Amino acid sequence: MTYYSGMLAAVPTANKDAYLAHAKDSWPIFQELGATRMVEGWGVDVQKGKVTDLLDAVKAKDDETVVYSWVEWPDKETSDKAWEAMMSGEVGQDMPEMPFDGSRMIFGGFEPVYEQGTLDGANYIQGFAAAAPEKNKQAYIDMADAAWPSFRDKGCLGNFENWGTDVPRGKQTDFYRATKAEDGEAIVFSWNTWPDRATCDRAAEQMMAEMEGQDMPEMPFDGMRMAWGGFEKIFDSNDV
Repeated sequence: MTYYSGMLAAVPTANKDAYLAHAKDSWPIFQELGATRMVEGWGVDVQKGKVTDLLDAVKAKDDETVVYSWVEWPDKETSDKAWEAMMSGEVGQDMPEMPFDGSRMIFGGFEPVYEQGTLDGANYIQGFAAAAPEKNKQAYIDMADAAWPSFRDKGCLGNFENWGTDVPRGKQTDFYRATKAEDGEAIVFSWNTWPDRATCDRAAEQMMAEMEGQDMPEMPFDGMRMAWGGFEKIFDSNDV
């Protein structure tokens, strides 16, 4: 079953080219370890939130940009073996030096629970991190399924919802802090894909107009603690 290593980091904005070079140089190593795809998104619409946001999630500074990325694996076993090999030093000695503060990077392992559409042809990604009660897993999936037709009809290319199965605690930052997760909640790492930012922004305006005057639908998680942002896709190993 497909498995994702999801990551968020704060990268000095001046280091964008260096970050892209780092991603391109890292991909062959991940691929050798069994990864099937790697995608990197550069933040272009990441805003401060009232309760949580992706800037605070990685303690981003004023001169830094949030990066949203993931590595796709054929299954969790392949992912676990790859990370173990890298952590032990068996492989990865040639991994390029990171052009950002890795101590503030947050990451975790996620299994897909709902997938529709495609990433192919997408140049813009809306990335999300949220905390959902474990007991509401099916309700969360049902919510995504109910919402997909509206997103699709407004130009969304794909919706990918992923449930945390191996999300570690960090010393400075982690997904639990990022979403103010409570006991009994799982971390959700998800993304919508769009042909471009303009299509995404137009869809958001249409949805807001449709919701005007209506009560917000009940959600199976605390939407106030969901952190999100818009990202330009700057690297996709499928395009290499």
